[in-house]
Amino acid sequence: MKRRPIDELLDVMARLRAPHGCPWDREQDHRTLRFYAVEEVYELMDAIEAGDDLEMEEELGDVLLQVVFHCQMAKERGAFGFEQVCQRLVSKLVHRHPHVFGKNKLKTAQAVLDQWDQLKRAEKQGTKHERPSALDGIPRHLPALMSAQELVKKARRAKLAPFRASRTLRSKAALAVTLFELAEGAQSHGWNAEALLRSEIKKRERAWRRRERRLSHPGQ
Repeated sequence: MKRRPIDELLDVMARLRAPHGCPWDREQDHRTLRFYAVEEVYELMDAIEAGDDLEMEEELGDVLLQVVFHCQMAKERGAFGFEQVCQRLVSKLVHRHPHVFGKNKLKTAQAVLDQWDQLKRAEKQGTKHERPSALDGIPRHLPALMSAQELVKKARRAKLAPFRASRTLRSKAALAVTLFELAEGAQSHGWNAEALLRSEIKKRERAWRRRERRLSHPGQ
């Protein structure tokens, strides 16, 4: 019987990491590889935006390589393997889609997102990954602009920040021009726009967390 491509891939990865495998692959660990995953995702984004199926196929393979590479290293130290990652993902998808695999039917995408967040917080409750704040869960290494948008979204959903529609931005094109002009202005002054935005994000997050605590404990 013909072997499945995924089984061949796992065997190739194990061979690369074996004592007589590839010297470069054998030298890697989780930390040395962490930024390669980010790079591969960005290359996949380029292929998607270009509408290039052949390139997308290759870049999806490169993303998958990062997954099996980390799984092989984890398997070598007795932590987990590719099978465990797949099993955990299946369990997560089934549990977080009760409207598909159960009787709790939902009609809108927003209702699905709200339910997903509720289930996710419940799963982590009582563990070291518990998220007591509505603002928790934003990856530290997100680009500043993406991080700011995620923070605002979470703060608004938790009613910690008001929704303010800008009177000057009437279109996506206008916003794009404004963002570019802000980056241009920062460069003209020799300022780091990324660092400046990250600093402002920290200030806003601290303020919203203080407000969250006051709302949760009004008598304190």
